[in-house]
Amino acid sequence: MAINEAALQTLIDKDAIRELAMLYSRAIDRKNSALLRDLYTEDATDTHGTDFEGNVADFVTFIESTAPFMTYSGHHICNHLISVDGNTAQGEVYTLAVHCFASDPANRVEDWHVVRYMDNYQRCADGKWRFSKRFVTYDMIVTRPFDGDGLLGAAPDASYGELSHRLFTAGSRG
Repeated sequence: MAINEAALQTLIDKDAIRELAMLYSRAIDRKNSALLRDLYTEDATDTHGTDFEGNVADFVTFIESTAPFMTYSGHHICNHLISVDGNTAQGEVYTLAVHCFASDPANRVEDWHVVRYMDNYQRCADGKWRFSKRFVTYDMIVTRPFDGDGLLGAAPDASYGELSHRLFTAGSRG
């Protein structure tokens, strides 16, 4: 059987783009601004419903402003459909985003977002895929008081000590 080079490249590209989406989840959940910044093109835009719309530098600042109040963040990717066309691609990512916010220890809120990310991706000069445009729609939001416990906001995150490969280190993708 002959190898179809174009089909193989499309599979490689789709895997890299799926990793990009997972790294986004990791960057947000670990409050890793350097990694988050590295996942976007320099001229990228991000629109998160009515919460934020703007360039990537301002988006990172926006995310950093929520960090002191977010004791837990978990973005769980469900479905990810990707269409690749050369050095550009588009995708739709279904995600369950779970957050716990606390203005003080006695006032914690559990916040569930069922979201879809509608993305434009670009292969950059360094060969890495990045978001060139990210648009988020909230299909469902549930907010309620939270009285549970766990490793909410534990720092440093255990994964930094237990996992040493490139994908799991703090900072950018290198």
